[in-house]
Amino acid sequence: MSARIRTLVCVVLLGVALGCPPPAGARDAAGGRGKPAAAAAPFWVDPDSAAARQVREWRRQGRGEDAELLKQIAARPVATWPRWDDPGPDVERAVGSAAAAGRRAVLVAYNIPHRDCGQHSAGGAADAAAYRAWIGAFADAIGDGQALVVLEPDAVAHMVAGCTPPEYHPERLELLSGAVMRLKQHPGVEVYLDAGHSNWISNVSDVARSLRSAGVDRADGFALNVSNFQTTESEIGYGRRLSELLDGARFVIDTSRNGNGPLRGGADEAWCNPPGRALGRLPTTRTGVEGVAAYLWIKRPGDSDGTCRGGPPAGRWWPQYALGLARAAAANDDGKPGG
Repeated sequence: MSARIRTLVCVVLLGVALGCPPPAGARDAAGGRGKPAAAAAPFWVDPDSAAARQVREWRRQGRGEDAELLKQIAARPVATWPRWDDPGPDVERAVGSAAAAGRRAVLVAYNIPHRDCGQHSAGGAADAAAYRAWIGAFADAIGDGQALVVLEPDAVAHMVAGCTPPEYHPERLELLSGAVMRLKQHPGVEVYLDAGHSNWISNVSDVARSLRSAGVDRADGFALNVSNFQTTESEIGYGRRLSELLDGARFVIDTSRNGNGPLRGGADEAWCNPPGRALGRLPTTRTGVEGVAAYLWIKRPGDSDGTCRGGPPAGRWWPQYALGLARAAAANDDGKPGG
């Protein structure tokens, strides 16, 4: 049988009768044969992520034990954070590869002007016009594909907390609302507007008011705990309080690094590369909790929070920290990520 005919038959018969190779999503991201990604979530696992490349490198170096530990990250669906100059190539690759694997991409739009209040991830688009062009390119790159987008981590919370100067608030709310509408022009896109986390702003009414102004009513819900370490239980409680003020809006929780909860003891910058943290609950849409649309690994485990505690610049891959997260997760009672 010719290769072309065999391929066609494989498609028709779903690969069962002829023993066709499994789809890309059925292999773990490090290149070995593992459980299908769908067992954990309907989301795409990047076979060329920094963690997957590190696994392959450590195997070549004979660091087999470390490589196996790091597969806890490499084999899981983790969000893509497209570049700030041109998001198109990163978005197209993630959405296209996810579609080929029968999965959905998880993306983070993070380029709002005056981002991060001048801290480790300071920057963002130069002005409102630049941001509109950027989010338009982001949305266009998704096209007819399937994607879940977490929109602008910290953008709303920084306004409510008073970190972002008041003169920027009206423009930011307009940009966020416009971004929601622009992304929702694509039927295959879910949008979750970031809402901070449970240990940040106690007055949920203020957060809800700003989320409404930012367009949450036109989105699919809101996101919690992005790049933070609060426990899943605390985020569920906080999310439910916020949801009650938003007509029952659903929410997603970043569980990528909350397996041991937040750093205790009042340490400075407890959010920035804290030691002793662990991977959290695996990404899934089957949360079993009413109102919680998904647990996601939004922050890429192993990417630095900034140059604190000896880390590289924010967003840079830090294999030692990644290994620590995986090792701590393996040491938990059940040997699996918790949180």
